[in-house]
Amino acid sequence: MFEDRGYKRTFSSAPQSVTSLVAAFLEPTLTVLVFLAVSAAFDEPIGRSDLTLCLLVFALTFPGRNRFWDRPLNAAVDISTSWLSLIVILTLCGYATRSLGLFDANIVLWWMLITPVLLWLTYFCGRTLLQRLAARPENRRSAVVVGAGALGVKVSRAFQARGLSGPTFLGYFDDRADDRVDAEAIGQRLGNLRQVAPYVREHGVSEIYITLPLGSQPRILELMEQVQGTTASVFFVPDVFGISIIQGRLQDMNGVPVVGLCETPFTGTNRLVKNLSDMVLGALILTFIAPVLLVLAIGVKLSSPGPAIFKQRRNGLDGEEIIVYKFRSMRSQDDGGIVNQATKGDPRITPFGAFIRRTSLDELPQFINVLQGRMSIVGPRPHAVAHNEQYRQLIKAYMVRHKVKPGITGWAQIHGHRGETDTIEKMQARVEYDLEYLRNWSLGLDLQIIARTIKLVFFDRNAY
Repeated sequence: MFEDRGYKRTFSSAPQSVTSLVAAFLEPTLTVLVFLAVSAAFDEPIGRSDLTLCLLVFALTFPGRNRFWDRPLNAAVDISTSWLSLIVILTLCGYATRSLGLFDANIVLWWMLITPVLLWLTYFCGRTLLQRLAARPENRRSAVVVGAGALGVKVSRAFQARGLSGPTFLGYFDDRADDRVDAEAIGQRLGNLRQVAPYVREHGVSEIYITLPLGSQPRILELMEQVQGTTASVFFVPDVFGISIIQGRLQDMNGVPVVGLCETPFTGTNRLVKNLSDMVLGALILTFIAPVLLVLAIGVKLSSPGPAIFKQRRNGLDGEEIIVYKFRSMRSQDDGGIVNQATKGDPRITPFGAFIRRTSLDELPQFINVLQGRMSIVGPRPHAVAHNEQYRQLIKAYMVRHKVKPGITGWAQIHGHRGETDTIEKMQARVEYDLEYLRNWSLGLDLQIIARTIKLVFFDRNAY
């Protein structure tokens, strides 16, 4: 009888791609279906305005985020935040286009209440089903690590953190003596490098992770020749933890594999989605806040002599110098080789200027920058050119934040990193959040940041 060792098709070889595809369409599809179902329950015919709303909702929620492996509380918070963000944006769109009266209030209210509950229930059922399927022994992948150094320890701990969503970690192979290996941190020793291929064949191992240093290239080549006689997937884990990896991915350059370590997340479809959302939301928001801009401009002019709008040189996409607009909040403004940051109680700040800085209303003219294509609504905040020249020499990977357009608000700002950065540590913390945003960008994350920014405008007191 044929023994299915090393040739077994596992459940986990497919779920990551399948569940990601399902998740991409799940949220937008369910959101639209709930609206149509509620409309049918109220015997309301589907008109052109309803179809337009459905298309807009689908576009703003696609692609949906894969929450199936999130913890229930995290998923609930994420769903609620994303849904509230969407409601705020739709309300702004409806107000700006004077189309709010086209929809039945009862239908909209029930739709707003039912949708997030149904999304969470669907997530919970999907998560439970995936966990049960992944827990079956016949569906679990298995993995081994070759190399028990610091990198091997990182990989083994990553397996432990993934739990049922990842393969079962069996142990490691290394040529060094046991007393030179941190066995407690990396797990069970399965043998030396010459025993990898026989062990993989005998136990039907699904994945091999090579964490040997590049200096061990002859041993890596020899190992590769041996394991190519098995059907296990082989992964080489390069030691690049000293580098800030942004959107790392493998690309094919005319048949030559190229590993990208630092790349903008806005390429291809992502770039189209980001630019389109900036243009649409920027235009709608600017239309909505036009009366506010006029009132603020008058307030600035009356508060002190000088122009209402202050123009400052900043670094934009790829470090290109751009002009950023703000309402003037000081009696004098710096834009030269030395720029002094505003401090608490700064005598240069006018009383009206203190108000618009505290509420971030001084940033509103930057929506004009968004329509000009110089900025995004969400992204790393642009710093003065003089500050960039200073911090690029002091903070590792500081200029990587310029791989995308600067934003009016950002991931760092909603985590409290606003206002003065009077120490290297404060600026470094802000940069770390900016890089995290680049690594994890999605349209849903942008909507979440916008919603939390609206809250901060009214309750945060960290800016001055």
